[in-house]
Amino acid sequence: MSTIDEFKSNLRGGGSRANQFKVIFPTNVVGIPRTSEFLCKAAALPGQTVTEIAVPFRGRNLYVAGDREFETWDTTFLNDTPFDIRNAMEQWLNLMNNLETNSGLNDVSTYTSNVTVRQLGRDNQILKTYTLVNCMPTVVSPIDLSMDTASAIEEFTVTWRYTHFRTSGVGGNGAE
Repeated sequence: MSTIDEFKSNLRGGGSRANQFKVIFPTNVVGIPRTSEFLCKAAALPGQTVTEIAVPFRGRNLYVAGDREFETWDTTFLNDTPFDIRNAMEQWLNLMNNLETNSGLNDVSTYTSNVTVRQLGRDNQILKTYTLVNCMPTVVSPIDLSMDTASAIEEFTVTWRYTHFRTSGVGGNGAE
């Protein structure tokens, strides 16, 4: 039977903390303000799935690795009174598909960019880095307004789509 001391010795660094992170947003598509690093309240380390392909053989299936799929990625922001981050996200969406004309940029490289999320240690050192490549926002969530909400700062979520990611510590495929 394991002891608490054995468990403690295997939890290196005291464990990674979910509240120690930093997201770096691009400025080359629209002017996302630097405050986004501070007002990004929640993010996630991106997920991934390798699909399976069933190959039937004499009444049984052999499952082989299929294609890799990347899930959408969400960030949650605190809203400041000038709406700086929200305005930038709405402007980005408008570049891709204009609110009035239903037209947008044709060259994918002009409206996609890389977004980097870093897991930090308690000493602020970078533990792990993920760079989401060819990233673009697809959803800017509504902000619910209510007279019942007396003391809360507005929040909104941005859902992102990306083609793939690079990550530190995986087969020499380092992230930025």
